[in-house]
Amino acid sequence: MKLNYFDLTKLADYKLIKDVKVHPLKVNKDPRGILVETLKTNWNEIYDPDKYPFTQNYFSITDGNVARDEDRWHLHPTKQVDRFVVPLGKIVVALLDPRKYSPTYKKLNLFKMGQWKKEAGYFNLLVPKNVLHCFLVASKDKAMILNFPNALYDPQEEGRVPFTEAELEDGSYFSWNMIRKDLKLPLKKVKS
Repeated sequence: MKLNYFDLTKLADYKLIKDVKVHPLKVNKDPRGILVETLKTNWNEIYDPDKYPFTQNYFSITDGNVARDEDRWHLHPTKQVDRFVVPLGKIVVALLDPRKYSPTYKKLNLFKMGQWKKEAGYFNLLVPKNVLHCFLVASKDKAMILNFPNALYDPQEEGRVPFTEAELEDGSYFSWNMIRKDLKLPLKKVKS
């Protein structure tokens, strides 16, 4: 399978999973560093007080070449919508559409987020409910991901689906080692 990563410079050419939204972030630079706004209430495509309200914010820091779940997808089946921003490091976010009614059923999207080519990795990625998602730190260094979900944390909303239970368009299954191989990162043994 040829891996196709989202590129902010070719937004119109990339077929996004239905209801996934991308909002490019403006990087303001000066001699002291950068300042980036990560979520604003007037960004209507990713903020809507009725559909995508703001309820909390959190960040996580993950070690290099580590996936947040090596062999399974995350899933929010009924209400939670995630909005990811990667301010530090390099992360690949993978999304898979398991919704049988969706025109993008079984479609895989891959997003290089964070400190990739210049500012191309700085965007806010809206992950709709019922879309499978996970991420990998795609370097030897740690990376940080911010999330601005539309609902407070609810353990009943935090599902997991093994990769082997979610088929891709070509009939294969997702694996972080596909990404590691493509990005020339050390492969990991996965428990079977």
